[in-house]
Amino acid sequence: MLAELILRGLTSVAGNRGFLVAQVIAVAAALALLAWDLRRAGADDFGGALVLLVIVVGALPALLVIRSQLFSLLFFPALVALLRIEMREPSARIWLLLPLLALWSNLHGAVLVGLAIAASYLVLERGRRQPLLAAAVLGGSALAQTPDYYLGVLHNEAARRGVQLWAPLSLTSGFDLLLLATAVTLVILALRSRPALWETVALAALAILTIRTARSGVWLLFFAAAPAARALRFGPGRSLRLAVPALAVAAAVVAFGLVHGPLSTGAGKPLLAEALQRAHGTPILAEGVLAEQVAFAGGRVWMSNPLDAFSRRDQRLYLDWLAGHSKGDAALQAAPRVVLVLRDSDAAHRLGHSRLAHRVASDANALLYVKLR
Repeated sequence: MLAELILRGLTSVAGNRGFLVAQVIAVAAALALLAWDLRRAGADDFGGALVLLVIVVGALPALLVIRSQLFSLLFFPALVALLRIEMREPSARIWLLLPLLALWSNLHGAVLVGLAIAASYLVLERGRRQPLLAAAVLGGSALAQTPDYYLGVLHNEAARRGVQLWAPLSLTSGFDLLLLATAVTLVILALRSRPALWETVALAALAILTIRTARSGVWLLFFAAAPAARALRFGPGRSLRLAVPALAVAAAVVAFGLVHGPLSTGAGKPLLAEALQRAHGTPILAEGVLAEQVAFAGGRVWMSNPLDAFSRRDQRLYLDWLAGHSKGDAALQAAPRVVLVLRDSDAAHRLGHSRLAHRVASDANALLYVKLR
């Protein structure tokens, strides 16, 4: 995929810092696009800033954890901004949807969410005035995708089980609870501003998607931003009084980020390098984030996302192994000799009591095992 080529190029030029640079650029561009969309929607300056702060808090994992989703962080707000421009001033710009979705489809699977949002606008808004144009743009947008690939994405074993990247919203996760609180707040504000029919339908669809797949919550927050900000109106004096504590909170968040540094959820560079050295070019059996690290570092993995690229049998073995089930031991037997797992994960607990591999190294986040011959 194009995303892998881009990230591999960043790695060759700037090493692991290339991922950080790409994430920072994507997040900064996303927030800039959102701020521009808020301004175009007529939002109050302070209300818009407050909404952006709420989004940053609610979408922290998506904004701080470096993953291939960074491409969608840029493309989703760009698509939404384009649709809202077209809602206010319909023009031939709507044809820009085709190249935007075509490029996005080669970078990240969240393009399906963007396509659904675009369809909502084209059918419920543009289609009422220009049905032939709306149908042509929608048809062209759909053809710009690769149906077989994305059908496989939606029906892979992880999606069927509702695990990994397809895990639903959890009331026991601190980040999910934070997402839920911010999403409810923004959606209520958005509905108060009486959004257009297509926006209301999109909000409802994104809310359902967030409940079913928590990682999709960032799209709900992004989409709700403009209508939510329109509902916030502050007088000049009141705006100034509220600005002081809001700026203090924002400064505290920024200071924490600078002191804490980038959020690390995977293996450190020394452990990753040792894993690659021990693998000698053979595939490594690794959990999600660790598998992405191995691939971005130029190594090979036994399996990783997207799972639909592999056989359904291997998908089941891999997910059973991740869940720490005894049936997953078959994946360990079928896979090469090097294994990377996250500390305190189900796979790590299973390996700790297994005679199939022994631990050879570790760091703060990950454990490195080598299979016993």
